[in-house]
Amino acid sequence: MQTQSLWEHTLTFFPQFLAVLRERVAPDATVAVVGASDGKFVLPLAAAGYRVVAIERDALAVHGGEVHLPGDSKVRAMGLIDRLQREELRARVQMIEEDFLAGKPLDAQCEAVWTSCSWHYSANHHRPLAEFVDRMQRLVRPGGVFGAEFMMPVEKRHHSVEHYTSPERLHRHFLGDWDVLLTLRTNEFTERPHIGQPHDHSHRMGLLLAARSSTLTDRL
Repeated sequence: MQTQSLWEHTLTFFPQFLAVLRERVAPDATVAVVGASDGKFVLPLAAAGYRVVAIERDALAVHGGEVHLPGDSKVRAMGLIDRLQREELRARVQMIEEDFLAGKPLDAQCEAVWTSCSWHYSANHHRPLAEFVDRMQRLVRPGGVFGAEFMMPVEKRHHSVEHYTSPERLHRHFLGDWDVLLTLRTNEFTERPHIGQPHDHSHRMGLLLAARSSTLTDRL
């Protein structure tokens, strides 16, 4: 890649998601990325040959602009659209600039869906976590793949917020038409400063990958 995401060096389970995609969906399958940001996951998916539906409501992430970096410095960051054009991948990506939790669930279906650490953001706490998970599940066609990495509780205040979850708590959302393929978790680790977090800080992260049955009953 000629360009680099502002989140390039943050920890991710994305390689595990990619491995499941290669096993279970066609090479040109459509993958939705919920919380696309500036394209940390969108660009690699498009470069690998997938068609991507990028869902992001943050205009700065999509279109670029001035951002504050740790150390009180400012830079002009490229947005997702500029990065796609620079990498000649724009034709492979459908942009949806809206709040994923606003209005009715999206009327679209894909072979896979992925989100990275979007659940814990306070801006997404106005709707229950179960609704966020359900809206993602509805995007997945029969036989498709669901992938999410998420923050687990570390501080006392996190334990009262359902959006800081765990693989065990998520299992109840994947009954019936779903088969959980893989769950992982980290121990507590220290992450260096990044946008929105000017100091070293502690995290725990989890991963859940699931496959939807190829034969579904109608959902109300």
